[in-house]
Amino acid sequence: MKPLRRVAVLGAGTMGARIAAHFANAGIPALLLDIVAPGQVDRNAAARKGLETALKQKPAGFFVESAFALVECGNFEDDLAKIAGTDWIIEAVVENLELKRDLWKRVEGVRRADSIVSTNTSGIPLAHLSEGFSESFRKHFLGTHFFNPPRYLHLLELIPGADTDPEILRFVADFCDRRLGKGVAPCKDTPNFIANRLGSFFGCTIGKLTVEEDFTVEEVDAITGGLIGLPNSASYRLLDIVGIDVMYYVNRNLYDAVPQDPWRERFQPTELLQGMVERKWLGDKTGQGFFKRVGPKKEIHAIDWKTFEYHLANKVSFPTVESAKPIEQLGPRLKTLTAGKDKVGTFLWKLFRDYMAYSASMVPEISDRIVEIDQAMRWGYAHKLGPFELWDTLGFVETAKRMEADGIALPEQVTRMLAAGGQSFYRAADSKEVAGTEYFDLSATSYRRSEPRPGVVVLGDTKRARGVVKSNAGASLVDLGDGVLGLEFHSKMNALGEDQIGMIYAGIEETARNFQAMVIANEGQDFSVGANLVLVLLTCQDGEWDELNAAIHRFQQANMAIKYAPNPVVAAPFGRTLGGGCEISLHAARCQASAELYMGLVEVGVGLIPGAGGCKELLLRLKNPQKVFELVGTAKVSTSAEDARAIGLLNKADSISMNQERLIADAKALALSLVPNHAPGVPRTDVKVGGESVFAPLKLYAWSMRQGGFISDHDVVIAGKIAHVLAGGRLTGEQTVSEQYLLDLEREAFLSLCGMQKTQERMQAMLKTGKPLRN
Repeated sequence: MKPLRRVAVLGAGTMGARIAAHFANAGIPALLLDIVAPGQVDRNAAARKGLETALKQKPAGFFVESAFALVECGNFEDDLAKIAGTDWIIEAVVENLELKRDLWKRVEGVRRADSIVSTNTSGIPLAHLSEGFSESFRKHFLGTHFFNPPRYLHLLELIPGADTDPEILRFVADFCDRRLGKGVAPCKDTPNFIANRLGSFFGCTIGKLTVEEDFTVEEVDAITGGLIGLPNSASYRLLDIVGIDVMYYVNRNLYDAVPQDPWRERFQPTELLQGMVERKWLGDKTGQGFFKRVGPKKEIHAIDWKTFEYHLANKVSFPTVESAKPIEQLGPRLKTLTAGKDKVGTFLWKLFRDYMAYSASMVPEISDRIVEIDQAMRWGYAHKLGPFELWDTLGFVETAKRMEADGIALPEQVTRMLAAGGQSFYRAADSKEVAGTEYFDLSATSYRRSEPRPGVVVLGDTKRARGVVKSNAGASLVDLGDGVLGLEFHSKMNALGEDQIGMIYAGIEETARNFQAMVIANEGQDFSVGANLVLVLLTCQDGEWDELNAAIHRFQQANMAIKYAPNPVVAAPFGRTLGGGCEISLHAARCQASAELYMGLVEVGVGLIPGAGGCKELLLRLKNPQKVFELVGTAKVSTSAEDARAIGLLNKADSISMNQERLIADAKALALSLVPNHAPGVPRTDVKVGGESVFAPLKLYAWSMRQGGFISDHDVVIAGKIAHVLAGGRLTGEQTVSEQYLLDLEREAFLSLCGMQKTQERMQAMLKTGKPLRN
């Protein structure tokens, strides 16, 4: 296959515009076409509106605004011939079979014979779409089902047509994996494919249990979100975001499409859903759905499904939930919740029971393997566990027995698995320090080894297969192979304390003895949210100033050890990389960053300034005190890795991984590439600072912000501390100082702010509410 240089996206609605935006994120120019909107002077107004919405809507479809220029807008009447210059044509118009077929007939007349053609349909059979088209068209035709929003949801369902060339499938799968950052799940051409078939069943079951178990919508959302490993948007709030009408029509269409499904009645839209659609209470897009905001204070009101009347949303508290929340690990928490005989336990058990049984009954109809089913639900619906992983977590054998005790007929495949002695759907199959996994093949009634995934490193699997080089409660050193040592943080949210700082020193020493390079790479939702704020606050309240001073100094020197290590150290930041996590990354020889990187020095939000070299390192990097002052003083956080590069938190030499699953392997490769030419260097003593000539305008800037009412009096105090550091102190004229001098200024400012009551109030507020206090 030749390289893919340009794509065309047909349809600039919610999905089409965002698909085009994501190709632009990957550096691929896109042609975005839509209808000629009636009554518009601009014949491309429909496409342009969709693209502008993708740019402005939160969360944004683009990594950076400059990527907008990579998308050319046009219309089906004037610009369809332009698709002859594209390598891949993606159709994303409304879910109407005849409309799609009519458009494809027009496309077939102008497309290049070797261009890939794919549909983003969420459920129309590909056989119906491609019937009667040429052999060349059918050879290049497939389904590429993106999930909304395409930038953020990892899943892409890949559906072959009856005549799709296998080489086309392989090319598209690899391109979407590496260039678009997608988790590609092969699917069969069945109604709603994998994720929406099971996701609809899951949602419909929640609707059924809401009524049967007499739950309010607030109560359901309180127990079906982060508590059980689902997104915080939970169930009814999620429908408001997605659109209640979307859920209604998906369910109705699925009901019609699966007449032989024994669970078909589950997809019949409920009276509640039908009533909401009839009233046009469709969620966020109409201003009200299951929830709405009321009055000047924007109070949240929830619907009473019995009366269709709204009331102030109740704060929900269940004893079972409160006792389960402190259980950090998801598996034990789920076991505790589903074991309960109370209202919550009954609801969750019935939900999981039906969902797991239905998922198993869908093999091999929607997928030959359980692997793709679990991947689809994790990647497309952001569930922490797919249905078979969930079943394993609850205990395969005991869960099956409990289902039977409830009168649920186990799928035949599961009965055979039990008879064959299967104890779990997945099991470890490590060999010679190489991590491996086996899955149970429900069709063959035997375990099969999962194929290796070159370029994907999972730290948990690596540690299981090889053990660890060194470990404590909050961090580990892991042999990543090929002479690269991995340093992993594994505290809550990967917060930083002595466990992590001590392991930085240990990692650098171990690398110097036995390895060629080190990679700082973590797993979880966040690279690191920064220093352990609880410990900082307690130390302040206890007045242990010498202890706090020593801890900050040790963190500073750990970062300097990273920067001047005898072997290259690469950081692999992803997700939230805040405060101290950002400072660690700034000191690394290079960063291999995930495309989704929310990086920043946010200490002012808790009344502090960066204390471990963040101000110093940005001053060296940007050579612009005003820009650093604004970055630090406003707690600016990047919206992506490309944005982090644009604002100076990443260097031009740093690399970006579109697929976070490949991040650690990419970081390892980058580290090895640095080895031949690595020169550790020595701490600088030639840093130019401006003294009073820099300090005065920065203070004036802060004063003007206060006069405008944008910041508080305490913000002005913090700004003064930042200015003092960036100016190199109250020096007369430009002078030359050392890195250590600037670190000492940072530490002094950090400690002085820690002693202030308003800073301690900010720390307390952040720990209590998770939000910054502006006092």
